[in-house]
Amino acid sequence: MLYHFEDFALDQDRRELRRGSELLRIEPQVFDLLCYLVSNRDRVVSKDDIVEAVWQGRIVSDATLSSRINGVRSALRDNGDEQRLVRTIMRKGIRFVGTVREEQGASTPMAMEKAPQGLSLPDRPSIAVLPFDNMSGDPEQDYFADGMVEDIITGLSRIKWLFVIARNSSFTYKGRAVDVTQVGRDLGVRYVLEGSVRKAGNRVRITGQLIDAADGSHLWAERYDRDLTDVFALQDEITVSVVAAIEPSVRRAEIERVRRKRPDNVYAYDLLLRAMPQIYTFMPDDAAAGLPLLEQALAIEPGYALAHGFASWAHQSLFVRGGMCAENREKSIRHALAAIEHGQSDAMALALAGFSIGLLAQDRRLADEAFERALALSASCAFVYAFGCVPVAYGGDVERAIAWGGHAMRLSPLDAMSCIPQGIIGFGNFLLGRHEEAIAAGRRAVQLNPGFSILHGWLAAPLAKLGRIDEARVSGERLLALDPGFTIGRWSAAVGIAPAIADTVVEALRSAGLPE
Repeated sequence: MLYHFEDFALDQDRRELRRGSELLRIEPQVFDLLCYLVSNRDRVVSKDDIVEAVWQGRIVSDATLSSRINGVRSALRDNGDEQRLVRTIMRKGIRFVGTVREEQGASTPMAMEKAPQGLSLPDRPSIAVLPFDNMSGDPEQDYFADGMVEDIITGLSRIKWLFVIARNSSFTYKGRAVDVTQVGRDLGVRYVLEGSVRKAGNRVRITGQLIDAADGSHLWAERYDRDLTDVFALQDEITVSVVAAIEPSVRRAEIERVRRKRPDNVYAYDLLLRAMPQIYTFMPDDAAAGLPLLEQALAIEPGYALAHGFASWAHQSLFVRGGMCAENREKSIRHALAAIEHGQSDAMALALAGFSIGLLAQDRRLADEAFERALALSASCAFVYAFGCVPVAYGGDVERAIAWGGHAMRLSPLDAMSCIPQGIIGFGNFLLGRHEEAIAAGRRAVQLNPGFSILHGWLAAPLAKLGRIDEARVSGERLLALDPGFTIGRWSAAVGIAPAIADTVVEALRSAGLPE
């Protein structure tokens, strides 16, 4: 159906909105909402009507709905004050009030052609990075934008579990107004990254948005304002930041997707995703619940390095916080070695392997080799720094542990893993005698994940050193409530606290009332 109103033409079949001869770029959900409003212009539509029609009944926040309505108004050069075309009816809903002329059929013969079916999705998350729009009016900025996009594609390609469309395919969309849902169908990808570059004087603003191509929803968005001094250094900085942000964003989206998927139709990768939320709590009961899923994944794909890595982590949680059973230690190390064997091109698997080997096998050299290999593969993988900082700190390399923790937080400040580097920043500052800084970082870590037992120990230590014994004992009691079998001696032996820092750690935890 083709709708005409004022100087706009809305082609519902081709998913195009034009103003005169100009093709307007419009977000898919905004486009769907506009079509719904125009086709239902004879009545007031409620919020529930819109959610059912545009989002198929999924839960949508008022803020999301308002932003899409504002998007419609913006596309139509309307606003909430004038309400020339889209009018809010108090306590009832909204209504399209423009005069509309309808035409059956398409606006051009091209639209009569049968739409392509598109490529099927691969069995792992897939992404296309579109050329960033040059909003500067300066053709020289095309080189900067294109170079940065190429680097982002390269960086994402190093993430083993991610299927990334090659540059030559992505760049066929350069200079075109695109519908990301159609891009997803054309290229056979689930996610699309798009963005823009705008230069003003010696400053440059870069924006990026990660979009689910299935429904047009935004998963991540960020804006970077920088001085344009060293072009290549700036490209590198933005590339690392974008890649680091996308990895956990896609991981969260994939976990939610698999939760909605039929349990009798899963791959090894899906089983891993189902296990992840349980392993991420760091606690033994959840690790025990997640392990059968990982074992099923490894039965399907015995050389699945990342499943070995997560199984190693699960057994590590069971050993350190679930009874110190020797079998869990042995299995954790065995899975870690398998992750190294099969995961030489998988940074996350190597990070998990280095974590378990550094703590339980207490082989700092092999752990460091795993971390170094992981960082060589993907310098933007916050996971490596987040897991690596723990054995590094327990081994007594305090400055490096704090630096790695800080780097993990900068790369991925909103990641579910943030409690680990935040806690290690606190633990490291405690070891350096900076107890106020340690307490501040320790409290932030506990807020991020109050159910992770050792975080309370890392907070108790600097509180005790400052003589705030009552507060330290409260933190110690919380640790014991989560891990009733905790003793200072068993824990420090289990994770290999280095002799150089052992006395400092043991004394502080003892002062906090924890059993020896």
